[in-house]
Amino acid sequence: MDAAFTDEQVEIRRTLRRLLRERCGPDEVKAAVRTAPGHDEALWRLLARQLGLPGLALPREAGGVGCGPTELALACEETGRALLPSPLTATSVLAAPLIDRLGTGAQRAELLPRIAGGELTASLAVPGGELTRALGLTGGDEDGGGWAGGGRAGGVQARESREGRESRESRGSGDGGSGGPGGGWRLYGQVDQVLDGHTAGLLLVAARTGGYTCGRTLLFLVRTGALGLVRTRLTALDETRPQGRIELRDVPAEPLGAEGAEGAEGVEVVGALARLGTTAAAALAAEAVGAADAALERTVEYVRTRMQFGRSIGSFQAVKHRLAEVYVKVEAARSAAYYAAWAVGRSAAAHESGAGPGAEAGAAVASGLALAQALEAQRTAAGEAVQLHGGVGFTWEHDAHLYFKRAASDELLFGPVHRLRARAAEREGLFAEPDAASATATASTDGHRARKAVAV
Repeated sequence: MDAAFTDEQVEIRRTLRRLLRERCGPDEVKAAVRTAPGHDEALWRLLARQLGLPGLALPREAGGVGCGPTELALACEETGRALLPSPLTATSVLAAPLIDRLGTGAQRAELLPRIAGGELTASLAVPGGELTRALGLTGGDEDGGGWAGGGRAGGVQARESREGRESRESRGSGDGGSGGPGGGWRLYGQVDQVLDGHTAGLLLVAARTGGYTCGRTLLFLVRTGALGLVRTRLTALDETRPQGRIELRDVPAEPLGAEGAEGAEGVEVVGALARLGTTAAAALAAEAVGAADAALERTVEYVRTRMQFGRSIGSFQAVKHRLAEVYVKVEAARSAAYYAAWAVGRSAAAHESGAGPGAEAGAAVASGLALAQALEAQRTAAGEAVQLHGGVGFTWEHDAHLYFKRAASDELLFGPVHRLRARAAEREGLFAEPDAASATATASTDGHRARKAVAV
């Protein structure tokens, strides 16, 4: 692994940090979250025009910049540092890679250039608060996407009309088999806690079709303005990461991918979501590291200037120890996040070359552990920021509570930490039951040692 960043990567980070420092200070953040969309639309268009931020990790042929997971992680680190309220996570980290991986040629040609240009925002809607499970971060998917509803009450159900099915069968499967917007499919259900769900121009909704016994989970495209779609902005703990509720009342939807082909099969969708989880975890880890680093930096600056008993409170040994521990956590999390981004890039290259699943499994473990470590570091840094700022740190006017709310919200949305680590341990087989042969051999050895001890 080459730990040094390229000149292009350094320039991406430097330019984005400078731009956000100028346009996204604490006052601008508080003003942006109070708008209807929950973010500064002018700034989002500027980031798209000058840096190509929405399409940073999309291929050039789709209108993107053509960078990889490392560049996306560096960008997320800077947006996390500024607590930038933007559609970056919902659109570029979660939704766009699924369209690029599973979409038909027509869907990719229509949607990806608009996303890369900042004209269209998108969001992934997973029912039941099961986003981390769907992404394979906090649990496996033994029931093949049953989290989407499983044919029972709750979740989101998809039903294909008779006319749509007959039309599809008459056309035959293929790259254009979805039949355009609507495609003869209807969605029913409700999804809460959808990132930017109240404003996203395109929703990728995970829904269950086929009933309980032979059901499968598919992804559907729901466009803004669709009949029967009701969207409500929720009151979120972290206002810098706005969330919405979407209600689907017989809403026309288009399957993501070609109906009847491999891209639309439930197994392929579930696998694509799991691979997305690996990339998303690395980006989210870097974002959390950026927020933790900013909270630490602000706290250090404060304790240097806050005077008590004739000296700065930063000169007291107890304060030094607490900040030193935060620094160690943040730097360790940063290293883990950078390694995870590198591992994801290596995994993608290995997948394209058909080198086998080893690199992919290693990247999944590294990303999950990096996210766990970053969330823990962010929680510690934000908590110490509030404590060391004293009484002023608890007030609405101070910025420390913004980082504290981001830390608490992120762990609720993408954690908790202990489940992320448990899933990584499960992937590595650390808690796997020994097979019968090894168990018998172990028991025989233990019995022999016990008999020998008794004889002695």
